[in-house]
Amino acid sequence: MKVFKRRAAASAGASREASLACRPARNPEVQETPLDSGELLLTYPVRVRPWFEALARRLGAPAAGVQTRRLQLDTLGTAAWQLLDGQRTVEAVVQAFGRKFQLHPREAEVSVTRFLKELGKRGLIGLKAPPGAVRTAEGRPPRT
Repeated sequence: MKVFKRRAAASAGASREASLACRPARNPEVQETPLDSGELLLTYPVRVRPWFEALARRLGAPAAGVQTRRLQLDTLGTAAWQLLDGQRTVEAVVQAFGRKFQLHPREAEVSVTRFLKELGKRGLIGLKAPPGAVRTAEGRPPRT
């Protein structure tokens, strides 16, 4: 049991390092609208799942394969979003965000990574893995 915990901890560390080395890139379908407050309103398409579309048609609703959603970012979210240029790594975004808002490095890392995770779930960003980062579940490079 202890051996398993050590392996899990070791792989979690490697996973964290690999995650911080990724480069977050914005989805080109996302439209930004600046608000008077200096914050951003993001508008993005969401594809309706086929089973939901079939159910809607049966209930008489018009078929809509794509819907539009909006997400209003606060000051912190806007600052983090503007740092996502596809060139900076997650680690560089964390460091720049922490410097800008005078945060402890760990606090900045937790805030930014949670924000990126939420953006990823919504399909607003993608992560580009660094070259040579593809590995198997055991942590080894894949066989070719």
